[in-house]
Amino acid sequence: MNPYAAVKQAYTEASVMTATPQQLVVMLYDGAIRFLAQSAECMRAGRREQAHTKLRRAEAIIDELNRSLDMSYGEIPSRLRSIYLFSKRQLIQAHVHSDPQPVEHVGKLLSELRESWDSIAQQGVAA
Repeated sequence: MNPYAAVKQAYTEASVMTATPQQLVVMLYDGAIRFLAQSAECMRAGRREQAHTKLRRAEAIIDELNRSLDMSYGEIPSRLRSIYLFSKRQLIQAHVHSDPQPVEHVGKLLSELRESWDSIAQQGVAA
């Protein structure tokens, strides 16, 4: 591992270990959005294997976001679950048809959710 990669990995680990739960959710969204963008780019370039790998990583993050929902909080977790399940269906269709458009649509949807979570995380830091 080169020195830059080692420093980046140490920074990432420290960021995760010191993050609030809200900040961790924002980090998960950031990762999913990044993998979705990379997957769409690979689809457009005809690199199916790489597109699939990136798509699977984004799906794994969406699965984790879904599993981490506490349904005892009422309507909001229920709506988030619906969004995550919709996103998964869109990504399956994107993979089957090698279509980057649903991937980008899910990326935009997650970006909007990410902004909401980031606002919540910033309020928690300021409190």
